[in-house]
Amino acid sequence: MALRPPRARGQPPEAAMARRRKRRRREGGDGEGTGDGGGSSDRSHTGDGGGGGEGSDGGHSSNRVGTSDGVGTSDRGDSSHSSDGGGRGDGSDSSDSSDAGAFPFSRLPQDCQLHVFSFLSPEEKCGAALVCGAWSRLMRSPRLWRVADFTGAPAALAEDDAGAAFARWQGWVRRYAFHLAARRASPRLLRASFDLGDREAGWAEFLRGFLESVRCGELRELELDWTLSPLQPPGPRPPGAAKLEQLSRFQALLELLSRKAPGLARAKLPFDWSRRSVAALARFQHLQTLELRYFWGFRGVRPEALRELAAALPRLKTLVLHLLVPVQDLGTSYALESRSLEVLDVWRCRGLVFGRLELPALRALRVRKRTRGLILQRRARLALQSRWRCLYALLRAGAPGLRLLNNRALLPHWRERPYDELEAMLRRACYCPRHTDTWLL
Repeated sequence: MALRPPRARGQPPEAAMARRRKRRRREGGDGEGTGDGGGSSDRSHTGDGGGGGEGSDGGHSSNRVGTSDGVGTSDRGDSSHSSDGGGRGDGSDSSDSSDAGAFPFSRLPQDCQLHVFSFLSPEEKCGAALVCGAWSRLMRSPRLWRVADFTGAPAALAEDDAGAAFARWQGWVRRYAFHLAARRASPRLLRASFDLGDREAGWAEFLRGFLESVRCGELRELELDWTLSPLQPPGPRPPGAAKLEQLSRFQALLELLSRKAPGLARAKLPFDWSRRSVAALARFQHLQTLELRYFWGFRGVRPEALRELAAALPRLKTLVLHLLVPVQDLGTSYALESRSLEVLDVWRCRGLVFGRLELPALRALRVRKRTRGLILQRRARLALQSRWRCLYALLRAGAPGLRLLNNRALLPHWRERPYDELEAMLRRACYCPRHTDTWLL
């Protein structure tokens, strides 16, 4: 501890009090901010006799310490504290400040890095693989290739003529498939549009080989148009035999998907409603959203097919149908039964009339009446309409939990009595004689 010099004679008491406060602060700093032999922020000079002089000038002091051998030492501390007290005099502050601007991406866990890279497009992922070896190895992870989208052709292809653009598109599709297969991709979404009846291109064999080369166990969404290839130049209409061959290849592909991706939850595709297709689609027991478009406009849909398919899918929540009932089947009514269905959309159907509904969980329905342009005599029309039940009676009995009709909220008492707005909606949706009084069907 430093010796306290005696009070100088004739010094004013204010200066003495300031000197004492200065000394207390210095002694407190010496006890906290200095370490083993470390110097404080002030300069000190001590002699062997323990004597020393101290002067005060505006509250600042300067202590000088001299050793007994006459060699003066001066320990200069940092502007803040000594090395043991938290201050650094080795220049590390500048290096820390320079590193603070760079985000340590490489120090993140691998799962976090893969999550960041998952937001990149396929083209951006390929560009990121060229940055360094570590990123290149990350880009090979199957988790980064969750989407297999064969419909996103490069925009530059549209600038070529039809034949050249289609040839370049085929090359891009096959390179993209090879790229996904080389990384053993595990897609959750498969989006494709291929004409399975095209023998020259061989799209049916191509899709089968692609499904065998990637991991389809985590596939959850399927958007497949198996009737048309994009950028395909127009040609003569295929004969009926080619149409049947196209349908047979689709059915074989659907059966393969039911084995490779049994956990499929959403599907959107054209559908032919044949017994083989219905049986293959009914194997996807985890389907929650299903959108089926018509394949053949002149082939009727069996009345029991719709009921069988809905009853075979226990987790189905949303069903969207695009049906075209042929003229020869006009007057046929359909039944629909499902314990889990919540949303039913038949807005785009033409000629679809329900004869029975058992949908206790239904919350929303979109339906409209679309005329076929048939001019019938009043007696023939009434005889035809007498087969059809009123939509309001069907909904009261089979869908008691309905809340939305054609995107409009129903009043709580809609089952007790119809009101004006509900009657207006029924006149645009129901085929019964009460809500349809026209000579045109």
